[in-house]
Amino acid sequence: MTFIETRGNDGQKPSEVTFSEAILSPSASFGGLYVPKQLPSLDFDFFKAHTESHYKDLCKALFEKFDVDINEADLNAALDRYDAFDDPENPVPLVGVENDAFVSELWHGPTRAFKDMALQPFGYILSKLAKKRGEKYLIMAATSGDTGPATLETFKNAASVKVACLYPDGGTSDVQRLQMVTEDAPNEKVIGIRGNFDDAQTALKNLLASESFKKRLAQSHTKLSAANSVNFGRIIFQIIYHLHSYLQLVKKGAISMGEPVYLVVPSGNFGNALGGYYAKKMGLPVEKILIASNINNVLSDLINKGEYDLTCKSLIQTTSPAMDILKSSNVERVLYDKFGPERTKELMDDLNEKGRYTLSPEELSMLREDFDATYSSDEEGKAVIAQYAEKGYIMDPHTATCFKAYETLRKKSLKTVIYSTAEWTKFSPTVCEALGHKAERDLDALQWVSEHYHVPVPRMIAELFEKPIVHTTVVDKDRIEEEILSFI
Repeated sequence: MTFIETRGNDGQKPSEVTFSEAILSPSASFGGLYVPKQLPSLDFDFFKAHTESHYKDLCKALFEKFDVDINEADLNAALDRYDAFDDPENPVPLVGVENDAFVSELWHGPTRAFKDMALQPFGYILSKLAKKRGEKYLIMAATSGDTGPATLETFKNAASVKVACLYPDGGTSDVQRLQMVTEDAPNEKVIGIRGNFDDAQTALKNLLASESFKKRLAQSHTKLSAANSVNFGRIIFQIIYHLHSYLQLVKKGAISMGEPVYLVVPSGNFGNALGGYYAKKMGLPVEKILIASNINNVLSDLINKGEYDLTCKSLIQTTSPAMDILKSSNVERVLYDKFGPERTKELMDDLNEKGRYTLSPEELSMLREDFDATYSSDEEGKAVIAQYAEKGYIMDPHTATCFKAYETLRKKSLKTVIYSTAEWTKFSPTVCEALGHKAERDLDALQWVSEHYHVPVPRMIAELFEKPIVHTTVVDKDRIEEEILSFI
């Protein structure tokens, strides 16, 4: 399979690239993204054959369908990283919380967030490719809280790779920040920026597209790649757990094979939702993908009104900080799939130059064939956390945003998969407050929730509070490039 560009080709880059080329150099023409030239088709026989498959075997089967240029031994070694999850036999548990609602817990990996599902195997594959080519890479990551720790974890001490991780100073939870700033691998640099996640992501995209930056890296014999979901190497792994969740429902007897379901996705940068969209296009029986946002509700405006307008919005810090995003990168891949490269470039140029774009009524209708959306306030999310805690299920504030979508957007009585993107331990003060107790420190909140609701605090979270702070750099946005070059 080859990959093509969302905004068309500029005549400078190849018109088509391989999977390995797309993940090593993810910046496409005109600042666009790489997408598969054609998605593979998954038929009834594929799903039936994998109802009882181990998660890793399902991954291998999907990679075989994509026919990418990663050899079997490297893929197997990458997938073996799932063996370090809480339950190697079932790295993604599916938990029933209502008769028709099931939570897919994507956070049982080393950093307790869904980014581990993609970044653990992806990190192995990318570093292996670099080593085989005899090349050195700088991997850049911009994070709203979860991508950063997962990137640092997967690449720590990796051969042929250095990592520069950008995070908004004051814009993550304390646990997320500690997961980054206590990382002591010598090949990694964590940089706080005075700004928000959109500033960090814009800096990442600008540097990925900057020829002068690449030339300066080349002086150190270093090439440039990215760990954010602008990289399709992330997305392919995010398709798999949607397939797995559906097959788990079949295995449990909750649905029959071929029965459609709703998917509810808490979304910021839209990579998780894109994985569900691709799964639906490939043949997964999905009625609709329901997008849950916080009050930074640019996605619900797009899906409900056809308007993506940043001119009237300012980023608001919420209790679900991983969704505090206004520029959702992976929406572009859906625009390309619906409307083609010429229209996608036009829309993205409008967003970059005017701060907004508007879909036609026909385009909005096409988008709404697959998506619906709503958003929750912090207080609504806390009420959901308290409600389900009484039923014996503790969730984080991002997962909590999904329940408004579950309750209000479904037009049919179908089983529903809700994606839980982080363990409660990463946002314990919010969870603690929702449960009626105000804690002064994260550690106090963790202990209180654990004791009163009989849920364990994983070792990798508890140990964070004893680790020394290694990374103390915080810079203005215009200092990021120099800080990275100094590190290299």
